[in-house]
Amino acid sequence: MKKFDLFVPTKVYFGNKIYKEALKKEKNTLQGKVLLVTTGRSLHRLGYVANIVDVLHEIKEVTHVEIFDQVSANPKLTEIQQGIETGIKKKASVVVGLGGGSALDAAKAIAVGIGTAQPIEDFLFHGQIPSEKTLPIIAIPTTSGTGSELSKGAIITSLEKQIKTGIRGEHIYPKAAIVDPSFTIHIPYITTMETGFDVFAHAVESYISKEATPFSDLLSEQVIHIVSTALLRLTQNLSDSEAREQMSYASMLMGMNLGNVGTALPHRLQYPIGAHTDTTHSAGLVSLYPAWVTYGYQYSASKFNKIATILSGHLCSSKDEVLQSFTTFINQLAIGKNLRQLGISDAEIEGLASQVTGNISNDPAAEESDIIRKIYTMAMN
Repeated sequence: MKKFDLFVPTKVYFGNKIYKEALKKEKNTLQGKVLLVTTGRSLHRLGYVANIVDVLHEIKEVTHVEIFDQVSANPKLTEIQQGIETGIKKKASVVVGLGGGSALDAAKAIAVGIGTAQPIEDFLFHGQIPSEKTLPIIAIPTTSGTGSELSKGAIITSLEKQIKTGIRGEHIYPKAAIVDPSFTIHIPYITTMETGFDVFAHAVESYISKEATPFSDLLSEQVIHIVSTALLRLTQNLSDSEAREQMSYASMLMGMNLGNVGTALPHRLQYPIGAHTDTTHSAGLVSLYPAWVTYGYQYSASKFNKIATILSGHLCSSKDEVLQSFTTFINQLAIGKNLRQLGISDAEIEGLASQVTGNISNDPAAEESDIIRKIYTMAMN
């Protein structure tokens, strides 16, 4: 059996309507002034922000709560800088992230900037690893998708440089993740399906990853089983609380895989797409998947066959069958668009390829010559 390391430093609280109890258990972390980072209007309207603030005020160790809600769907460098300035001005000692992956990633980056008092660009563009000076983070996801509550990354977009890249390091793992599926019940259809596809993508890519382990494979297979049923149930009934709970659980599990074995080519290739078009992370992933499977199948045939067999409910043993199962699944979610429909032109392909950052060798398909340009080109149509 392959040897491996497993590192999950985050305390996890999971269950419906457990956020009050869980926050109060974190009184040793919630000391002093709290900066609550969130995405704004919808969470205010639903009362989630007020609910969290009320609980924080009940914790005697908390002396002040400051809300920073200027985070957009793809968190921008300018927003992170504004959040850092707010946190420093208010002398924040802990950061709480409330929202989808955008809010949680923003909370992580802001915690780095406040705690280290260094320009956040040092971490974002120059590869500096966040230190132990990073403020403690508590993550409360309100979507079932990114797994950011259990990962060591924060993805940020620079409009000036037109790139989307990340800050990574063990010190930005949240101290606690409060995964309360009741927060996800009001998520609209498109967001539910797109974030759900992100869960699926994390399962597939961590399964294909060269860093995959027997333990991560076990989690990936379980999550593919869950998503193939629970997410399809939500296409029929968004109020299906059991399916919502299963998706929150699946997303949480994939946060563990993200932190330990990583993802594959589609995630790397999506970042330039998101930076150029300001479309959602999952929309970019969906546009890339058929092309990625087409080129990647020969390098990971047995695993792709297993994924497709779970997904479709019948034995799949060829590239055509695998592609059909992936395409059928995407069509059932009604979220499929190609790169052209996302706003990418043929003339932009070379530029996109040049902006893919990070190590792509985690993906077996990286052996394919000129693989990045090939996937982008096929994904146009």
